[in-house]
Amino acid sequence: MERKTFAIRNKEVKIPLLQGGMGVGISLGGLAGAVAKEGAVGVISAAQPGYREPDFYQNPVEANKRAMRSELKKAREIAPDGIIGFNIMVAMNYYEDYVREAVNAGADLIVSGAGLPADLPAYVKGSDVAIAPIVSTEKSAKVILKYWDRKYKRTADLLVIEGPLAGGHLGFHIKQLEEFTPSVYDEEVKKILQVVKTYEEKYDHKIPVILAGGIRNHEDYVHAMNLGVDGIQVASRFVTTVECDADERYKMAYVQAKEEDIEIVKSPVGMPGRAIHNKLMDKVASGIRVPAIKCLNCIHTCNPATTPYCITDALIHAAKGELDDALLFCGGKAYEADHIGTVKEVIDSFRFFED
Repeated sequence: MERKTFAIRNKEVKIPLLQGGMGVGISLGGLAGAVAKEGAVGVISAAQPGYREPDFYQNPVEANKRAMRSELKKAREIAPDGIIGFNIMVAMNYYEDYVREAVNAGADLIVSGAGLPADLPAYVKGSDVAIAPIVSTEKSAKVILKYWDRKYKRTADLLVIEGPLAGGHLGFHIKQLEEFTPSVYDEEVKKILQVVKTYEEKYDHKIPVILAGGIRNHEDYVHAMNLGVDGIQVASRFVTTVECDADERYKMAYVQAKEEDIEIVKSPVGMPGRAIHNKLMDKVASGIRVPAIKCLNCIHTCNPATTPYCITDALIHAAKGELDDALLFCGGKAYEADHIGTVKEVIDSFRFFED
């Protein structure tokens, strides 16, 4: 295959891969730095990275900001010349605060989904931080790019398309997940690329497009590139690496999972999600409500009075390897994992630039 790379604000990405952001505590400075060191783009999740800070439950926002800085510093120490950014969910309360913290900390880019990041350009104004919306449909791509164009007279520096096999929160309704078969979604990707082309022409610069969702091997990579995108986003493959910031028991949950263990679950965020079935999901299915340790007011779409479980608590349990009480987010093909390897092994397995 022809050697194809892309640039983010004039910074060349040597390996056409963006590591997906995974919270809570799954992709922090260790994983992001290791990925960036290999020449790809490392991404730290801004979803409760401060969960290990001693004052997390008393001052969660400040604890998270402090952790954002320390995790970015850790990643920079691993990959001084690497490209490293943050994934920041629109659904988070204090979204603007976290974006501005990422800018002030010196991130190279901000990837933003779980809602459309309508005012992201305003929050990074005056900085060199690249911005990348996550979209899943032609409609969402049209809405966000048109809005940024009209209100802010700018466009995306990068755009991520997350398909129906992605892990974590999904940008689809349940019916869409059923309708978007692989061949149908390929056509949706092509439609999104046409939307992007319109703004490339208007702003006279390339907008790299990255495809995500169930991409695990060289064949998936080749298929993605043949659709016309510029690179791929990979998340689940990096969970089962030595460098991943999660507990070993979380990693082994992927290795031990079977295809039938992976299911679509209802998240307190209000979106469908993909996760490994476990005892927490059994409780939720039976109508048992799991009270929060302490409501942190972290997600603006969550109603503490009615939510069946606290997503922050469940994801912290996951990061700590407390599997029975965890929300074990994963991609649609996570069951294919069969061992714990290294970041370099994962990247090499894609055989970039080979036919």
